[in-house]
Amino acid sequence: MSRPSVIAMENITIVETHSLTKRYGSGVLAVNSVDMSVRRGEVYGFLGPNGAGKTTTLRMLVGLIRPTSGTARVAGHTPGSPAGLARIGALIESPGFYPYMSGRENLKVVADLAGVGQKRVDEVLDMVELTSRAGRKFGTYSTGMKQRLGVAGALLKDPDLLILDEPSNGLDPQGMAEMRKLIKDIAQGGRTVLLSSHLLGEVEQICDRVGVISGGRLVIQSTVQELLGEKGVVVRAQPSDRAGEVLTRMFGPEAVVREDGYFHLKTDPGQSVEINRQLMASGIGVSELRPFERSLEEVFFQLTGEKQGS
Repeated sequence: MSRPSVIAMENITIVETHSLTKRYGSGVLAVNSVDMSVRRGEVYGFLGPNGAGKTTTLRMLVGLIRPTSGTARVAGHTPGSPAGLARIGALIESPGFYPYMSGRENLKVVADLAGVGQKRVDEVLDMVELTSRAGRKFGTYSTGMKQRLGVAGALLKDPDLLILDEPSNGLDPQGMAEMRKLIKDIAQGGRTVLLSSHLLGEVEQICDRVGVISGGRLVIQSTVQELLGEKGVVVRAQPSDRAGEVLTRMFGPEAVVREDGYFHLKTDPGQSVEINRQLMASGIGVSELRPFERSLEEVFFQLTGEKQGS
């Protein structure tokens, strides 16, 4: 079977990397042979612990640093090319604006450098809900306002692809909620968003697909639903041996996992009433019966080998 043409792939994906690698000096392998694909129109969560290689990867995608080896195509072009940068908006690490200038004045400077009309400044200020505070000096902004102004700057060129590096970093819960809403609103217009984060709840709530990176390696790419896996039912019942026999007869041995005194059943939680009825009819006492699904946190720690609470 022949591989799809480059043009055909670019109609489907807006970011495509093959064996993308970055090594610093002779000892530090920051990004290790990453094969990544971001589809057009999706919100893609680039998930990993701090120091996993997220920012280094994003910096290569926008041409801020050169890869040691491997290739990448971003918005149909090689990273850093003028034609590609014209279609990309990016906020990598902290937003860098003049503290003594107002939010609007800072955006006007960026707009002039990007060859964007001043009307667009007002449009992006409205998009990030900073119009009423655009006259205040950037140095007086809260962390959340600074992040939103950074997103506004990334939107000035009306890009096809928006790359955001840890946009909720340092925000309080209210600021994180506002940032999630902003990203959802931005994505509704069909724009692609590539979002890096170490915050599991953020990714789970707003992303269509995720890539998990650990130790510089991309360990999995998947939809959030596929990553979480099947839903099921947890049962605790006595006598447990007889309960196991009934449950195995109902669902088969492959669907019944016994662990720490509980039965984990790979079945639709809608079966709970029937499970309870059959156990009770067999003289088995049911002390607990509830639906379950894996959390993204559990999946993340399993994939990365990170310890919970570390």
